[in-house]
Amino acid sequence: MRIARFTTGGDPQYGVIAGELDQFGQPEEDAQILVLAGDPLYVGLKPSDQAVAFKDAKLLAPVIPRSKVVAIGKNYADHVAEMKGVTGGEAPEEPLFFLKPNTSVIGPGDAIVYPPQTENLHFEGELAVVIGRICKDVPAEKAADVIFGYTLANDVSARDLQVKDKQWSRAKGFDTFCPLGPWIETELTLDEIKAGIDLKTYLQGDLKQDGSTADLIFDIPRIIAHVSAAMTLLPGDVILTGTPAGVGPMEPGDEVEVASPRLGALTNPVTKKS
Repeated sequence: MRIARFTTGGDPQYGVIAGELDQFGQPEEDAQILVLAGDPLYVGLKPSDQAVAFKDAKLLAPVIPRSKVVAIGKNYADHVAEMKGVTGGEAPEEPLFFLKPNTSVIGPGDAIVYPPQTENLHFEGELAVVIGRICKDVPAEKAADVIFGYTLANDVSARDLQVKDKQWSRAKGFDTFCPLGPWIETELTLDEIKAGIDLKTYLQGDLKQDGSTADLIFDIPRIIAHVSAAMTLLPGDVILTGTPAGVGPMEPGDEVEVASPRLGALTNPVTKKS
């Protein structure tokens, strides 16, 4: 099931995207959004009697975390290697996580704003997990019970500030630094992710990252167990699972796209702060 948050010009609504995806991971031309009665994370999947044409809707970030975005660093060996001169060349012994504020979240088509404080802004395409209920101390074998679904993310990073500050909060926490979307896929399984879901990032149409979730150092159950041992996770919290190799700079005027089968494509332009 593909759950979208969208607008047709009024207040945001939630709905289920009906129809098949085309070869580019986008809904077919005649796809519809079956409108839900409210936020499914809080009221459940309650259908209304409304439907709108997908082409008439603007997709928004599929979830606005009430609490936090938890991001996992150094979770692909090839990315660890390419970042040796920035964050060190060793893979962590346990999941390494940091927080991005919920104010960093934007949706499909929204602009990533290049702030004047940095001169080296990078894209990082990632698979994101949306938490479905309040949970703490979740055993790895119970991780599936607390997952609502999956979406795509771009962990935008000011690489020079990451080096300068020697910690990552500012470098990864600016407004617009966490694009999410285009929808939440609820039927993707942990077994499918372990077997390998393709994860690609394009800059100006050129392929820059070409990874697979089969190469995650720490799998999603281990991540959820580790994070929830430290802090309570709330409905709508998002966990970014790490990025494969190929990260690099983007400039104002560029367009970056994170894409994966069944999860569609998350596309955002880059603009200079006015």
